[in-house]
Amino acid sequence: MSRTSRARISRPGAAALWRAVLAGGLLCAIGLLPWLARTDPALTVLRARSADRDPSPEALAAVRDQLGLDAGPLRLLGQWLGDLAHGDAGHSWISGSAVLPAVGQALGVSLLLMGVAMVAALVTAALVCARTLRRGAAGRPVGPRAGGVAAMLAALPEFLTASVLATVVGVQLGWLPALGWYGPRWLVLPALALGVPAGALLGRLVDDALPGAFAEPWALAARARGLPGRRIARQALRRCFPGLLPNLGLFVVGLTGGSVAVERIFDIPGLGRLTLQAAVAQDLPVLQTGTLALLLLAAAAGGATRGAARLLLGPVLRDGALTSPHRPAAPARSLLPFWYGVPLLGVVVAGLTRDPLALDTGARLRPPSWAHPFGTDALGRDVLARVGHGALTTLAVALAVSAAALLVGVVLGLVPRVSGAAVDTVNAVPPVLAGLLVAGVAGSGPYTPALAVAAVAWAPLTAHTAGLLVQERATTHLSATRALGAGPLYLLRYELLPAVVPPVTRHALVRLPAVALALASLGFLGLGAQPPSPEWGLLLAENLPYAERAPWAVLAPAAVLALLGALAVSAAGGVRAGSGRPWRRRPDRRPEPSPRGYGTAAPRSAG
Repeated sequence: MSRTSRARISRPGAAALWRAVLAGGLLCAIGLLPWLARTDPALTVLRARSADRDPSPEALAAVRDQLGLDAGPLRLLGQWLGDLAHGDAGHSWISGSAVLPAVGQALGVSLLLMGVAMVAALVTAALVCARTLRRGAAGRPVGPRAGGVAAMLAALPEFLTASVLATVVGVQLGWLPALGWYGPRWLVLPALALGVPAGALLGRLVDDALPGAFAEPWALAARARGLPGRRIARQALRRCFPGLLPNLGLFVVGLTGGSVAVERIFDIPGLGRLTLQAAVAQDLPVLQTGTLALLLLAAAAGGATRGAARLLLGPVLRDGALTSPHRPAAPARSLLPFWYGVPLLGVVVAGLTRDPLALDTGARLRPPSWAHPFGTDALGRDVLARVGHGALTTLAVALAVSAAALLVGVVLGLVPRVSGAAVDTVNAVPPVLAGLLVAGVAGSGPYTPALAVAAVAWAPLTAHTAGLLVQERATTHLSATRALGAGPLYLLRYELLPAVVPPVTRHALVRLPAVALALASLGFLGLGAQPPSPEWGLLLAENLPYAERAPWAVLAPAAVLALLGALAVSAAGGVRAGSGRPWRRRPDRRPEPSPRGYGTAAPRSAG
């Protein structure tokens, strides 16, 4: 057998082994969660079974003996794995029922909800990029757009959207059912709550890639030959999708296991809700089995999307015949960041001049007025003051997490064989479960959501970097530069990074509201800051029960969060590789000699 054949055989085997190691490490961490958190699992299980029961030493000893906790976590983990190999995931520590049927039923519910939500997401994405498709197909100038409406939709918290839909459409108007899971009509509202924000984000990514596709030579030639605009638009979408398909796989897994808040609001017996309940009660068999189901789904979705990307590109990957869609371009100049940034800054400054903790029980749930422009909450506190002071922590933490995620995402995306399995594994961990794991190890506190979100926020950026890198390596200009003797470091610094970093940076900016949203979601679920902190997630959680009576208390922080999304997306248009290539070597410095001895490393040619 030749060396090439052995290498082709070993790569899938090494990738599968690396994936198994990562999945095993995650499952082991979950199995050790009660001991890492230094809590007594017997006490947690006893309280979950019956909150009113006295935790006497005899009762705790009976729970330990029943569950075999005295054998230690490693023995319990080994026993669970052994039973799983024989098709048995054990029994719930809380209910005593078989785990595998319960997880399978919850997974089926979540997959059905995810499928309908993906339909809503794709429709929303099509609406977001429809204008760019029309202009590009007609041959009119296509440039980066601010997309403020899409950004606001993407920045809306899922739990807030779900609560508004349930209250207005379900209860007040009575058009659709608001609670339960009994048929197709019960799917519509939760699918919209999940699909519309995800679709707005996906549409922004597609809309950002379309101008480069319409500027490629094939599109110019197709218009010159009089091909129909619809056909050109379809081909432009096909050209953009390979770099974005890995992120679409992440959406699939995220909508399946990460819809905890929506499942709670609509009382849906899905996998996210089941996993959250198991994590809170430390029901390890259910938690480990649910996580394993998400890991398998993430591996399947990741493999399918990567295979579909290669299938769409076809032999051009092998032949190096692609044209880079990420050419140098002038930054988008727009006044929209100013129009979005000034009101946001004004709200923060105005709020900082007020006391966010001052109580006035005689002014509870007051509507907006000159004294309280955003009204008051249930304790009579000024909502504007709490929004302004909460912005300091929420925005600072979101920016720090986004910057760290961008750095890690680009670095790991440059080694896709290592990061591919890591992305799938991390993506299988919903932010809520990550928050519980971090809280279990580091304790619950104001920085727990930041650590939890940072642990998973790099995965979409890594997938995007890897997808773009695969295409950029197959471009004709890179093949020509390599043939002229350019070394790997030269190609990385002056060809690959200038083509990959700007679109990934724009992606990170587009996801900035999603990071703030994830922080708010963890705060909404009680895993972040504690009262009386004015953190935005906690602010929404405190005021949501009074949404019908005092909607301003909820709409004010939600509007500021949407304004942040519009600002981030409009500012992302200015992140472009300029025509001078900021990474390009100065003309007075000669290229380094090639290690292959073919002369000097050639700079990238125009076009």
